[in-house]
Amino acid sequence: MDKTEITQELATIITPYTEEKTALESLDENTDFIADLKINSANLVDIILDIEEKFSIVIDNDSMAQMLTVKDTVRIIQNKLNAG
Repeated sequence: MDKTEITQELATIITPYTEEKTALESLDENTDFIADLKINSANLVDIILDIEEKFSIVIDNDSMAQMLTVKDTVRIIQNKLNAG
């Protein structure tokens, strides 16, 4: 799966958790989940769980702590997919 496909899947996963639809429409690798999309920490956990289910991967706590932007999240998902 390439970065574009992962980013598209990520946008689908994020959609129910943000009311910042304008930021979601202009989602790019620099989009920050908390600052730009106004996603709270409880919803970030839900997003991580949805990512694990969608991509059939397990995200450890260290990786989870790094998943604050789209770029970092896509990188971690790609690393987990390549390792698996």
